Amino acid sequence: MITVNLDVMLARRKMSLTELSERVGVTIANLSVLKTGKARAVRFSTLDALCRALYCQPGDILEFTEEGEDA
Repeated sequence: MITVNLDVMLARRKMSLTELSERVGVTIANLSVLKTGKARAVRFSTLDALCRALYCQPGDILEFTEEGEDA
């Protein structure tokens, strides 16, 4: 299972979802879907923009865990 840690990265960078939305050019609604883990896919261009804005690696945002493991 893939877990999205966008909220963790936002907290570490002391950045709001609104600010991130403005920096990456993605709507707050779409970022919210990603943040809550309800997104079914993410474009590499979006992941690239997120990593640039948050100064992080893709693995800081996306995490793989085995089914049944507590994240």
